[in-house]
Amino acid sequence: MDGYPLTLVTAMRRARREFGDQVVVSGGEQTPSAYTFADCFRRADRLSWALRELGVTAGEPVATLAWNTREHLEIYIATVSTGAVLHPIDVRLSAGQIVEVIRRAGDVVLFADGQLLDELAEPLIAAGIRVPVIVIGAHRRADTRMLVSYRYEELLATEPDAEFFYDEVSELAPAALAYSSATAGPAKGVVYSHRAMYLHTTMLTSADTWAISAADCVLPILPMCHLNAWGIPFAALWAGSRLILPGRRPNPGELLRLLAEATFAAAGPTVWASIFTEMRRTGSVPRRLRAAVCCGAAMGPGLLREADELGVPIMHSYGMTEAAPLVLVGRARPGRAFTEETRLKQGYVVPGLDYLVQDEIGADVPRDGRTPGELLLRGPWIVDRYFGDDIRSKAAFSGGWYHTGDIVTVDAAGYIQLIGKKDLWTASGRNGDPTSPRPAMSSRFARALSTSARSSTGPPRSGT
Repeated sequence: MDGYPLTLVTAMRRARREFGDQVVVSGGEQTPSAYTFADCFRRADRLSWALRELGVTAGEPVATLAWNTREHLEIYIATVSTGAVLHPIDVRLSAGQIVEVIRRAGDVVLFADGQLLDELAEPLIAAGIRVPVIVIGAHRRADTRMLVSYRYEELLATEPDAEFFYDEVSELAPAALAYSSATAGPAKGVVYSHRAMYLHTTMLTSADTWAISAADCVLPILPMCHLNAWGIPFAALWAGSRLILPGRRPNPGELLRLLAEATFAAAGPTVWASIFTEMRRTGSVPRRLRAAVCCGAAMGPGLLREADELGVPIMHSYGMTEAAPLVLVGRARPGRAFTEETRLKQGYVVPGLDYLVQDEIGADVPRDGRTPGELLLRGPWIVDRYFGDDIRSKAAFSGGWYHTGDIVTVDAAGYIQLIGKKDLWTASGRNGDPTSPRPAMSSRFARALSTSARSSTGPPRSGT
């Protein structure tokens, strides 16, 4: 029993077997019954045959430059199921950064949306990118043709309409690769194992986190090109949720129309703000939503109050590249007051992760909601190094813990609030804003924050 592999291959097998008649809606289509999980997996099988024909082998990274579409979902499934490594490239990176991460990752194939490929054709050609490029949809620029090796639909049409035989992979094998921009230096890369992503997916279905289930209609507005849309596509498939993919560059009006069917949706605060503006303009408010998750940057009091006025059940969550990414979720806890002050915090650490909040000498800070310390993390989906970056790995990972560089407070109920990053505190002493209030902090900790490396030696001691 203990030898059963925890892999996305087994997770996708459940989605295929149990939920073949469930529906995927892509780009706001009006006929969702035309595309089911069974359809999706049949096309993923064709793509798996194509990857084999292209010579892609287990452990090799396959890059994507794509939006939240059916095709991107099929690439997700086929890549991880064949043992290749899924590498979604954040389209918000600069052209130079995109070229850089393709080279650093060693990508062997690139799937690219036609519009995005048009925008990036010149720098990709100038950089001499030579990997096979499969274009999704139409492109317009003449020089884009110089890059394109295959068209996605034509490639699938050449492959057999037969189930692909997926070999088991080791749970410790790499499943996905992600890069995010760093405050200094090149983009940071991390590799997620199958085990890490399997357990992270399980956590997303927990009642104490997002509780994604077969009863849900899930709308991941978070881009699939960034941190795997926080793992939502895999969780929705595994759980058997109806899945809505918003397509290419959806505007607030399109998103509001899709939200009318959704029970669960996740987006960043800027996107939620634009959707709320559209709600007020049209007088249309989605009534099926049980959770509108606000991810990434801090949710300000104005956004929270607007959500409350509109009757949108907003929930704050916080994650990071090194954690696959969900770390904190802002849910109410039984017997605890859930005031506006608490709701504006990033939340409590999700089940499955261990954490410490420590001062500069490695002592736990009081759980008083005021005293700042650095957040340290460890757990089955926390990475233990940066990909190909020994220098930053040594600075961030030591003693079995990931030293996040996030300065936080933690209260008696375990709710954590992000105050800022070490480098921002160093710059101004006020989280980058000289006028903002600063919680009480020891002079020794203030001195420690002015250095780029931890002043303490040895592993941190156990927390409470």
